[in-house]
Amino acid sequence: MKFGKRLKKQVEESLPEWRDKFLAYKRLKKLVRLVSSSSGDVGGGGGGEAEFVRLLDGEVDRINAFFLEQEEEFVIRQRELQETVEKVAGGGGGGRRPAAAEMRRVRKEIVDLHGEMVLLLNYSAVNYTGLAKILKKYDKRTGRLLRLPFIEKVLRQPFFTTELISRLVRDCEATMEAIFTSSVATTAMAGDRRTWKGCSGDAGMAPMADQQGIFRNTVAALATMKELRSGSSTYGRFSLPPMAAPASPESDVLQSIQIADPIPI
Repeated sequence: MKFGKRLKKQVEESLPEWRDKFLAYKRLKKLVRLVSSSSGDVGGGGGGEAEFVRLLDGEVDRINAFFLEQEEEFVIRQRELQETVEKVAGGGGGGRRPAAAEMRRVRKEIVDLHGEMVLLLNYSAVNYTGLAKILKKYDKRTGRLLRLPFIEKVLRQPFFTTELISRLVRDCEATMEAIFTSSVATTAMAGDRRTWKGCSGDAGMAPMADQQGIFRNTVAALATMKELRSGSSTYGRFSLPPMAAPASPESDVLQSIQIADPIPI
């Protein structure tokens, strides 16, 4: 699948509020087609390479701003959720056994958070790949060598520096593994099945639909990251390294959630 189509698919499968935050790949691709191979001018405007770099810098700034905003939000949510998990597991501090309803709520929150963080990792990978491909097209069109210096700058950008969000994903998966294998979680999952099976109409489908959407998007994002990072005939020095992912579509954590929950994928 060509990258443009893959990006379009990823945007469609992303969260609605994220869909205008991705690289404007289609617009940049149109600009590259208008570049004069002799002068490097963009759209006949006479700005040349400096104008093209200015446009790319604007895209990188926009991507960075969104990535940092989401990363900060996830740090806060992870901390608050961990405190909630500890409180629920401890029976609220009163020595009582946590209720199944409380555990269901915690399970949903942690699955949603994990899914959104994986989507942010995918957001980083997709946007980096888009920039690398646009720069390759520009160099090919003009005979210039812009890609190397620009990519070296991109590698130092916040949206490409994913150590923190990757650690948050690993921490979240460790919590998920613990909470999904607890006896209380098993009771809560059984309660979920009874609730969903006993409900009819849109109201009954809402909890399942919400979780299904996040889960499906997460699996799709992981599959895309694996594809972007896998070796291929076009693999080169600007490609992302093979995926040492915090999870893969076949990971134990995701499999346990898919098996435990009545969520068709």
